[in-house]
Amino acid sequence: MKFIFLKICYFFVLSICFCFAIRVPPNKSIPAVIVFGDSIVDTGNNNGLKTISKVNYPPYGKDFIGGIPTGRFSNGKVPSDFLVEELGIKELLPAYLDPFLQAEDLITGVNFASGASGYDPLTSELAKVISLNGQLVLFKEYMVKLKEIVGEDRKNEILANSLFILVTGSNDITNTYFSTPLRKSYYDVSSYADLLVNSASSFIQDLYELGVRRIGVLSIPPIGCLPSQRTLKGGKERECVDYLNQAAQFFNSKLEADLNSLGYRLPNSRLVYVDIYNLTLNVIDNPQKYGFKIADKGCCGTGKIEVAEICTFTCSSDSDYVFWDSFHLTEKAYKLLAHQILVQHLSSFF
Repeated sequence: MKFIFLKICYFFVLSICFCFAIRVPPNKSIPAVIVFGDSIVDTGNNNGLKTISKVNYPPYGKDFIGGIPTGRFSNGKVPSDFLVEELGIKELLPAYLDPFLQAEDLITGVNFASGASGYDPLTSELAKVISLNGQLVLFKEYMVKLKEIVGEDRKNEILANSLFILVTGSNDITNTYFSTPLRKSYYDVSSYADLLVNSASSFIQDLYELGVRRIGVLSIPPIGCLPSQRTLKGGKERECVDYLNQAAQFFNSKLEADLNSLGYRLPNSRLVYVDIYNLTLNVIDNPQKYGFKIADKGCCGTGKIEVAEICTFTCSSDSDYVFWDSFHLTEKAYKLLAHQILVQHLSSFF
């Protein structure tokens, strides 16, 4: 009997790492990983777009392989990469729009995420990036290419057994709802959360109709604790912004309930709600426990507001920081996050 092992590391004080193996169930496999969403997981799809929401320039990527900026919104790898690495599939998850994408990459998974996108179509429109519907269109194009490479039966097998990850929602609340009057004038927090959840639900059902069965949907993190939001809305002390975190939690609770309901209605599906709110908040509140020193500022510039093009210089030691810029985590923090997601939720996909 053949087993696939997944190495997982827990990080403790003094950065001591203890490793053990997690076993994928016998006669089960994860042939590929497919990712949709926003800048948390984008690996370069925005590079060719006419948008300010792209980071294919230094100092982004300074700790990536060769120190090359690839369009990843961090100093190095992002969760998409760590998921395929930990699953033993490949080292990196390439962007589907990467001009150097190889045919064999399609077989083991690609990334459709677009930085600054959201569940709300208006969010992506304002940022001039790829909406979830646009990502779905690209995925359908991918399916045609995959069929040409491996045939219909193998294509269907890959879709049914691969791990699909959806990560978005933060931009909807911080940018579209609370930073413009375009939605706030028509929706209260509850009804806007319903709009977002309905979008998520529709997207998941579209994937299911295309043959997808294993879908993990990540919650919105504690966006009120982002360095940028602390600076803009957290007062002189730069505290976490309660109303932003409460809105995130409100959406998360509705999303979890909807996924549970969908799971009963879609035969043979494995829909998994992945709570990253509490894990991320725990790291922010207790940075030393996880080997960090600073959790209220990013490594870029002053760490209080810089992101993208205004991130022109960096701190001396990004491994001390939870945040890379005022919106996104460091490679070290993303690695921890990806580890914990797999430790806590991998078995739920079988």
